[in-house]
Amino acid sequence: MKLNTRSRSILAALTISFALAACGPKDADITTAAQAAVGTMPGITVTVAEGVATIAGQFADSAQKSIAEGAVKGVKGVKSVVDNGTVAAPVVISPDDMLRTNVATALQPYGTLSSTVQDGVVTLGGSIAKTELPKVMQALSALNPKKIENKATVTK
Repeated sequence: MKLNTRSRSILAALTISFALAACGPKDADITTAAQAAVGTMPGITVTVAEGVATIAGQFADSAQKSIAEGAVKGVKGVKSVVDNGTVAAPVVISPDDMLRTNVATALQPYGTLSSTVQDGVVTLGGSIAKTELPKVMQALSALNPKKIENKATVTK
């Protein structure tokens, strides 16, 4: 079968197109480079499919999120970026005076417990039944202390 000049030109153009496409960066290579671009950001991942990079994970703040997106956009072979990352909510620590009052209120039903509050840290003392401890810890956690130190004796 003989090909005419037009058919040969089309066949040659298709062959060149496939050859050029095969020479482009592979998704796996782009993923590796994009992951390296955000490598210093813990918990952040990047995947690439057909040149589209998807960022996932939780960022400490919106500035870090923008930096990551810019770094991934700069990777050779990335056509576009889908940003599925989230920004962590800021942690609010209650002031000591307010915390002391709220801790005392939360511990009223547990007369055998005592507490101190210093620099946002609640320290428990006294004793508490093992079955009651999770309720106390949950109630205290809801008050947003910096830390809860349980030095209370846990009874059966």
